Amino acid sequence: MNNLLICGHINLETTLRVDRFPLDYFPVCYPFFGVHSRVAGVGYNIARALTTLGDQARLLSLVGQDAVGQLVQHGLAADGIAGEGIVATMPETCQSVILYDADGRRQIHTDLKDVQSRPYPPDVFQQYLPWCDLAVLCNINYSRPFLALTRQAGKPIATDVHAISDLDDEYNRDYMAAADILFMSHERLPDSPERWARKVQDRYGTAVLVIGLGAAGALLAVKDEHFMARFPAVYTRPIVNTIGAGDALFSAFIHSYLQTGSPSIAIQHAITFASNKIGAVGAAEGFLTAVELERLVSENR
Repeated sequence: MNNLLICGHINLETTLRVDRFPLDYFPVCYPFFGVHSRVAGVGYNIARALTTLGDQARLLSLVGQDAVGQLVQHGLAADGIAGEGIVATMPETCQSVILYDADGRRQIHTDLKDVQSRPYPPDVFQQYLPWCDLAVLCNINYSRPFLALTRQAGKPIATDVHAISDLDDEYNRDYMAAADILFMSHERLPDSPERWARKVQDRYGTAVLVIGLGAAGALLAVKDEHFMARFPAVYTRPIVNTIGAGDALFSAFIHSYLQTGSPSIAIQHAITFASNKIGAVGAAEGFLTAVELERLVSENR
């Protein structure tokens, strides 16, 4: 069992099933059982995935002093995630609306309210830092001050900068420089994933780098081993919605890497975990337990 400290985003997520993209205009529609709401957000998705896998996950996040903030607390309790690190200092909780079609494609609309200008209490973060084996610091502004604190404490850092296109990206370069385990998406890369991975590791010395390739799987680069390879996607069940696939890949990799010490084993487990996850509607749904994941990995060998 791993002890993981997660500092990241929470929102109320509403998903809407649509017939196709682009949308045709119509004044009203009745998508019976096609609208679904639950607590999600990158930090929450990771915490729930790791908890389902059997890890101890401590989530630190900001929510609002509103009814949605109360729903977050109910969601935490229902999902078995400790809620002591959730701080209600905002007037409103963040929300998102996600449209998805029959092919699993999605369009995300995220309302961050004023969360990017609000700090997370550093004393609360420092209270939990000694307890963790690894800190997951999501690229939301209030986790930025904790990059240096975590490095000073000698704790490894994992982060996901998602869709990125610039090595000197002003918003994300602090996270890229600090991360021991770094994830990102291929969607906006200006170069091939292999060339980009070399550039990232040359610039930042990143020990373990994973680039999600969507339906093509993932690229893994391990600096000390001079290793780089693509790992193909696997099929586990029909795709419903690809929202949260990257968070699932990231979470399962961290879990397996800490358990086995092998990045290659971890990425294979992560790809299987993410494949199963996208058979669910919401970003914080569709997660396997560790036993279920091992069985599914064995079946797909």
